[in-house]
Amino acid sequence: MLKLGGKIIRIHAVDVHKDLTLVKVSTSRNLPEVLRRQMAYLVSDHQIPQGFAHYLLLEKHRQLVDMLPSDADYSVLPNDYSYIGDNDVVRLSADRQRIRVLFRASSPHNSILITEQCNHYCLMCSQPPKVADDSWILDEVESLIPLIPKDTRELGFTGGEPTTNRERFLKIISLTKSYLPRTTIHILSNGRSFKDPAFTDKYAEIKLPDAMIGIPIYSDDPTLHDYIVQAQGAFDETIQGILNLKRLGQKVEIRVVIHKLSVQRLPELCEFIARNLLFVDHVALMGLEMMGFTRANLDELWVDPIEYKDTLSKSVGILAKYDMNISVYNHQLCLVNPDIHPYYRKSISDWKNEYAPECQSCTKKSDCGGFFASGVKFGYSKHLAPF
Repeated sequence: MLKLGGKIIRIHAVDVHKDLTLVKVSTSRNLPEVLRRQMAYLVSDHQIPQGFAHYLLLEKHRQLVDMLPSDADYSVLPNDYSYIGDNDVVRLSADRQRIRVLFRASSPHNSILITEQCNHYCLMCSQPPKVADDSWILDEVESLIPLIPKDTRELGFTGGEPTTNRERFLKIISLTKSYLPRTTIHILSNGRSFKDPAFTDKYAEIKLPDAMIGIPIYSDDPTLHDYIVQAQGAFDETIQGILNLKRLGQKVEIRVVIHKLSVQRLPELCEFIARNLLFVDHVALMGLEMMGFTRANLDELWVDPIEYKDTLSKSVGILAKYDMNISVYNHQLCLVNPDIHPYYRKSISDWKNEYAPECQSCTKKSDCGGFFASGVKFGYSKHLAPF
């Protein structure tokens, strides 16, 4: 699991008032001077160019501090950040004591947090909602988007519920279209804001060239769905949001997290989707992440994937019969039936992906999605069977 944020070992700030909150990283010595003044140079050898706004060094290169320009701002980072590379974007805290990696140019799994606020309180939420004002995150996202490379293939927006502040959400989406017109966008939302036709119209009017909204449905039974998300009336509003989006030709993905509560009616849910929401663009059946509220509700949620593998096969078969676009995420190859393999995806983000000790000898390890790091730490199936 990659370390995305933490303390800086050593900091030297010539001008503590200089605005360096967000800074793009460069490994190029040949940038024009005007660009150097806006970027941080990643030092790896003795050939250190002058004129950069900041310099980043790993602890293993600490001896190169003496080679820096005499007036240089610099940070010495733990070697955990050796993955940082060209065109990455980092946040330096106002007191210059901490760093957070916000964007990794080499990764296909970049997701941008828009807010930690949410009108759901899902039993298995991996990012438990907070009620505090976090509008500073929206400000940061608006500053971040122009720094992201124009050739970025995919970008995600997540929360909390990203549409909590509707006006700012629409502004960020419009900004993304302007700066990243060729980037595929994926938005994770509970869909309830889109029950409002006026808001849905405004979203559609932005005309993102390639965007999909991933919306969760956990049961065909409204009462069970509402219980899982801990929000009365959520099911009806979510369905209305999906209908409004598709009425305007917007791409929608239905996401189903599989656990002890949702798996009991998984085939019925898939039948409901196929009969009533056949027009959605993708259905993702997802394994459970052992983070956030999941750990607190583990007894109510955890079910060994080996116990529902036949139910998963039946559910996928229902969707496939209707020729729907299906993916199975966050599972291990040895815990699903062979008929699932055509729909199987290596989906766990690279920064939090790990493999159990039992997986090391497996001949299909390179094809398997492995585990969330939290799963390896807090528990996983005892029925792993390496190929």
